[in-house]
Amino acid sequence: MKYQSRKKAILLLADGTIFHGKALGKEGNAFGEVCFNTGMTGYQEIFTDPSYYGQLMIATNAHIGNYGTKSDEVESDSIKIAGLIVKNFSEEFSRVASDSSLQEFLEKNDLLAISDVDTRALVSYIRDNGAMNAVISTKVDSIEELKQELKNTPDMSGLELASKVSTKEPYYFGNPDSDIKIAALDLGIKKNILRHLGSRGAYVKVFPYNSTYQELTSWNPDGYFLSNGPGDPEPLTDTIATAKEIIANDKPLFGICLGHQIIALANGISTYKMHNGHRGINHPVKNLETGKGEITSQNHGFAINREETEAHNDIEITHVHLNDNTVAGIKMKNKNCFSVQYHPEASPGPNDSIYLFDQFIENIKKAKTK
Repeated sequence: MKYQSRKKAILLLADGTIFHGKALGKEGNAFGEVCFNTGMTGYQEIFTDPSYYGQLMIATNAHIGNYGTKSDEVESDSIKIAGLIVKNFSEEFSRVASDSSLQEFLEKNDLLAISDVDTRALVSYIRDNGAMNAVISTKVDSIEELKQELKNTPDMSGLELASKVSTKEPYYFGNPDSDIKIAALDLGIKKNILRHLGSRGAYVKVFPYNSTYQELTSWNPDGYFLSNGPGDPEPLTDTIATAKEIIANDKPLFGICLGHQIIALANGISTYKMHNGHRGINHPVKNLETGKGEITSQNHGFAINREETEAHNDIEITHVHLNDNTVAGIKMKNKNCFSVQYHPEASPGPNDSIYLFDQFIENIKKAKTK
């Protein structure tokens, strides 16, 4: 479909604000929480990141689609965002290595998207007013009907979404002959996390999000991993209980993003919904143990309570986000457990934090020698 012939579309926010644009092929409605990512590149990895499940993604970069898509640049088996909002959409792409256009990728994954939106004004509005539910729609003459449907869309606070993206059955990744076995709880795991663990010689068994501690330990792993994922961490009571048992038995444990929040909750530290979250590939973090700064990839709308973390006798803050001083990493003083709020696997993003995978593997090796 040529750009000039695209149908009108709108973005309707929960507070009644409307932004106008053009539909990118598919017609209909797409509901979800609207959020924005500031990355200049990596849109394909972002769209397939399970942590974005149920969200309408605003791409702040002015041009999206200009380098096409590539079949191996995905973080899951399908697009996970609920809808896409862009300024300038490129139908043509110039990267030789690309397999197809972004338009073909969106059509293949049946995603509703809207272009020609004033994304600078939209992001500024979200920054001021906070993340909220919204709908992308080609039904531009049905505003009142859309408003009513939008009222019935569940709020992200209290919403459990890990079950929507987790594997249904366990599966394996890596070298079966490895002497390092890791049980990974899939809350929305990204493929590049498994690649990093596998490249360090680990054999990983990936378990469904609601697997019990007994199910994980029956495989006799040397370490445990809690993955990233979407939604509010607090409703994941069974996962929190599993984390408590892992911690109590003091086997090496590493958590990323949602997994980081689960570890905090397992220690009695509360979480809260942020005003508009951290989403991008250029977020500055300070490692308090080394004093070094790291540029990180982040994608989260919830965070752990800093005051409660600082007051906890068994928890030490290891990393802080330099933009707002939120907790970006913790470790337990009395257990073999640590976690970070961001995405060290860097897909997309910088590689400043991939040392955390080395740290996890080293923790496992040390534990095995005891």
